[in-house]
Amino acid sequence: MTLFRGPAVPANQIHDFHPPIAPSGLYWVVPVPASAVTVSADRKTITLEMRDVPVVDQPRWPALDSIATPARMTFKMVWGSSGEPVRYGNQSQQFRFTGTRAKCQLAVEVNVPSAGFSWKSDPIETSMANFAVIGEEVNGDTTHDVN
Repeated sequence: MTLFRGPAVPANQIHDFHPPIAPSGLYWVVPVPASAVTVSADRKTITLEMRDVPVVDQPRWPALDSIATPARMTFKMVWGSSGEPVRYGNQSQQFRFTGTRAKCQLAVEVNVPSAGFSWKSDPIETSMANFAVIGEEVNGDTTHDVN
C-alpha cells in the first residue's frame, strides 16, 4: 500500500508498505491463516481480516537505496458477489479466471513505531472499489486441463 501527499504521482510518495522479501525470494506475499478468511453460508461474501501483519515501510521504494523500516498493518477486506458471471483468459499466456463480479470494501491501519507514524483509513462502510471479482484463477500448464 502506497501513501501519497497530494496527487498519486511518484514525487508525492511518502510511504510504501509491503511484506518484506522472504528468504526464498518470494515478495509481496504473507501467509494467511485459515482463521483470517470467512465465507458466508451462501458463498457470496468473503471477508479477509488480519491484524498486526509484519510489513516494512520503504518510502523511496522502488529506489535501490530505499531503507526498509519495520511496520505493522491491520486490515479488513470484504468482497460481495453480484452474481454476474465473468471469465478472463488467454491460453497463449496460460492464464484463466472464472468467477463473478463483486463489490469490495477495505479498511486499513498501519503503524511504524520507530518513526512514530500511524495512519488509518476511513471506515470500511465508506469504502468501495470500482472493480472486483470473486472466483478461481488457473495459470501455467494447468490452463489446458480444464475448460
